[in-house]
Amino acid sequence: MNPLLLLRMALRALWRAKVRSLLTSLGIIVGIAAVIAMKAIGDGATVMIQDQMSSLGNNLVMLFSGSQNTSGVRGGLGTQQNLMDSDAVALARECPHVQSVCPTVMAWYTQIIYGPNNWRTTVQGVTPSFQEMRRWPVSDGTFFTEADQRSGAHVCVLGATVVQNLVAEGEELPPNTFIRVRNIPFRVLGVLAKKGTTAWGQDQDDTILMPLNACRRVLQRNPFDNVNQILVSIDNMDNLEVARNEITAVLRERHHTAPAADNDFGIRDMTEMTQMVSSVANSMKILLTLIASISLIVGGIGIMNIMLVSVTERTREIGLRMAVGARQRDILWQFLVEAILLSGVGGLIGIGFGVGAAHILANAKQWPILIDTSTILLALIVAASTGIIFGIYPAWRASRLNPIDALRYE
Repeated sequence: MNPLLLLRMALRALWRAKVRSLLTSLGIIVGIAAVIAMKAIGDGATVMIQDQMSSLGNNLVMLFSGSQNTSGVRGGLGTQQNLMDSDAVALARECPHVQSVCPTVMAWYTQIIYGPNNWRTTVQGVTPSFQEMRRWPVSDGTFFTEADQRSGAHVCVLGATVVQNLVAEGEELPPNTFIRVRNIPFRVLGVLAKKGTTAWGQDQDDTILMPLNACRRVLQRNPFDNVNQILVSIDNMDNLEVARNEITAVLRERHHTAPAADNDFGIRDMTEMTQMVSSVANSMKILLTLIASISLIVGGIGIMNIMLVSVTERTREIGLRMAVGARQRDILWQFLVEAILLSGVGGLIGIGFGVGAAHILANAKQWPILIDTSTILLALIVAASTGIIFGIYPAWRASRLNPIDALRYE
């Protein structure tokens, strides 16, 4: 039979019961829309995570002090305070794959005062290499220098969130202004470019950076050279395992760690964090895809049921067609094309709803989405395949009717 004639007959049959056809396709519409929307949101989340991890720094490895046992109670990383400035110098000198290092100290929940306003934030004492390692430019002003670091100058650079909470709306922070950090005046050299939140919800802009020596001596009142963590930038992420082994060997030797003893420091890198967050995103994407798949199965069953009803209702029509020369395969193809059209049109409508829902969510929640052409083509193939799988039995049943019995059917 002519394919165009077959398609026209299928369209005419579906149009005669257009409301029923639409309701029959509802499961396919919902399933495809869910697949498209969830895939766009999941892929957008993956891209966002990669961008956020990239914003954390340039091939970074983070070293933390080890845990400390107190009266049989073991604390977390950072409680032992056994990393030193000299460790950072040794890593830069002795590890071939280490490009730069930045020892860091922290002053948590520090009160900042500017005029009548105040804010509590985290103050980080860092070296000038921090800016390049974290790829964090200054949007206004300048960063402190190595001379400021050596002298322990009372200067600082503010994060965008800190400025937002210290300066009244519509005003700007004057250049070279002074703020009080725990009632100690510090001159503001500049404002950091906005980085936003990390994948785990931390506001990167809610911080103040100042020279390491100034933070340690003035805020921590610490006469020693211990640090909270050391940021290490390696030459290439392909050399990550080699670099980790080099770092571990140098620190174990410097800390005189026994061969059978555990490390007295912790190592974290961007790969671990990316895998952790991506694993959660992928699990959610798989779960939502499974839910959408169930909707597709339900839609397919609905198509099969309606096509079986259609076969029963059109038994006399089938008998007449066979009586005037239609072959079994013509009848089979007629009903199979109707099933494919039901699921295919439902798939097209579902794609429209899915893309629309993804854009609405992106605009409402400021969530990135990524719609791939291959995903849309795959959705159409899945919809058509659903029509074939669930339409083959009704079509076969229609083609196997006895023409005489079909003509006698009331």
